[in-house]
Amino acid sequence: MSFGARPPTVLATLGTLGLALAAVASPASAAGGTPTTPTQLFNGYRHCSTDVDRPSYLRTSEGLVVEGIPGITDTTGNSQADMRYQVWPITDPTQVTTVNRSRVSPGFEAPATLPATAFEDGQTYVWRAQTVAGSAASDWSALCYVTADSTRPAKAPTITSANYPPDVWNKGGEPVEFTLSTGGVDDVEGFEFSWQQDLPVIGTNIGDYGVPQPVDPYSTTKYFKRADTLGGSVTLSLVPPTGSGPMTLWVRSLDRAYNGSAISSYSFLVSSAAPTVTPAVPKPEFGDPTVFTLRPDPGLQAKSPVVSYSVRTLGGRNDRTFQVAPEADGTATVEITLDGVSGENLEVTSESANGWVSDATWWGIGYDTTPTVVSDTYPENGSGGGADVPGTFTFTPKVKDVVSYTYTFNNGDPEVTVPADDQHNASIDWTPATDGWYDLTVYGTTRSGIELAPYDYYFTVN
Repeated sequence: MSFGARPPTVLATLGTLGLALAAVASPASAAGGTPTTPTQLFNGYRHCSTDVDRPSYLRTSEGLVVEGIPGITDTTGNSQADMRYQVWPITDPTQVTTVNRSRVSPGFEAPATLPATAFEDGQTYVWRAQTVAGSAASDWSALCYVTADSTRPAKAPTITSANYPPDVWNKGGEPVEFTLSTGGVDDVEGFEFSWQQDLPVIGTNIGDYGVPQPVDPYSTTKYFKRADTLGGSVTLSLVPPTGSGPMTLWVRSLDRAYNGSAISSYSFLVSSAAPTVTPAVPKPEFGDPTVFTLRPDPGLQAKSPVVSYSVRTLGGRNDRTFQVAPEADGTATVEITLDGVSGENLEVTSESANGWVSDATWWGIGYDTTPTVVSDTYPENGSGGGADVPGTFTFTPKVKDVVSYTYTFNNGDPEVTVPADDQHNASIDWTPATDGWYDLTVYGTTRSGIELAPYDYYFTVN
């Protein structure tokens, strides 16, 4: 699972590339143009902060990727330029580290990596960029302020829940209320959480011209929540991913540089609150429209009214999933024609007004839609008749509304279809050319065009 399209490994690769290019810098050709001040400044694929009182907190243990778009005035459109980056501690402007990125195209981001040796954890720094073309240089860009932070939170967060105690069976039906605390770590900005142990990766998409597109991870409320204050706690109201069974929430805290703490987990159990499914008759017949009544779990209905049922059919001719709206008391009715030739199943869940989705109820029925086959001359699983001795085979249905039968001998012969009579039966006369073992395969077809399950009738010709 990832948040954004650029994982940290790709970011590191780009940073290394920028540093390598800086090491082989060579003068660029101005081609008659004048360098202009860089724009679109980013650090660590996050926006540059020009406010000294609100620096960006960034990891610098492997260096810091900085970038901007160089500018140059050129009528030919073929110019290249160099980018010069400088960084120094805000407390000592004399300790300047300079990195060059050579031969870059104006209009595109020109990333370079400021070395890790230029930073000390916990200190604040300022950096700037300049376009260079030959002996000419632009004005310096705006100043960007960064605080180096490569230290993860020292403790894993603590997790508690007031309404779903751990390691015991709880009645479901209402969101789980969690409280996440920092464990005493005072630089935690927020928390990342998921019902899966693999937590999302915070990354950044790269847009046209190489411009990063930073997104505040805390805007994705499915996985992130910012603390009200630095080092503070948060409360979550979450609906579990399934309606019952063992549940585990995985959580880590994040500092301002998105360094993640060790992961904590909270496990609890939720008992079943599935709806009930009742057909109008105990054993619905194949092909008959049948009304089913859906009723919510009483405890679940009391906590939050059911607003919808999701019904999925399995094993029928045209399986589908559809929604059914309930009455005020939570009950609903739905008419379904059961046409699965071997049987059919219904899977039903309920959704409450508060977003709770119950576990599923399964209802199912099996059908034998194969025809009955009888022959006096050639009994099933026996022997009789002989070569050139005719025999009659009679087909009778186990379900109603059969209008024809299709059969073949020994599976390799062409299929033959014969109509059924008014009683939905059919008879055929057949004469074997040779003795030996035979397999008669036959299936019926209903008036609505359903091909029923085939039956294999085995016998031996004397």
